[in-house]
Amino acid sequence: MEVDFKDDEDIARIARGVKVIAVVGLSPNEARPSWGVARYLQANGYRVIPINPGQAGGKILGETVYARLSDIPPMIPVQMVDIFRKSEAVGPIVDEALAHLPHLNSIWLQLGIRNDAAASRAEARGITVIQDRCPKIEFPRHL
Repeated sequence: MEVDFKDDEDIARIARGVKVIAVVGLSPNEARPSWGVARYLQANGYRVIPINPGQAGGKILGETVYARLSDIPPMIPVQMVDIFRKSEAVGPIVDEALAHLPHLNSIWLQLGIRNDAAASRAEARGITVIQDRCPKIEFPRHL
């Protein structure tokens, strides 16, 4: 993979600046990548807000699970959304994040996930978008 210095600067700023991360598609199954990434984030001091419609109302990693980003109470200042969903599902998730998360400053699409149209909409609103990368891989260089 070619090094993108702008992405690297953005990743450093995100890793050092965000405190609350909503993880869309967070599984309660410890064998799933979403669980491992969320657990890593928690272990490094980030608050993880699980988003999973099939688990709504329950708990994952000790946090209440919400069905949608718009269900997160306004007093939880989500700054980053980490998306574990297929590329085709990203557009509506990004639009919902833009409409309902006033503290949002970054959107992260996991490995293998890209949606340039959704990324452009978010970037037009001043949101940093990282695509096809994993914070569990990228953050350690910056913490």
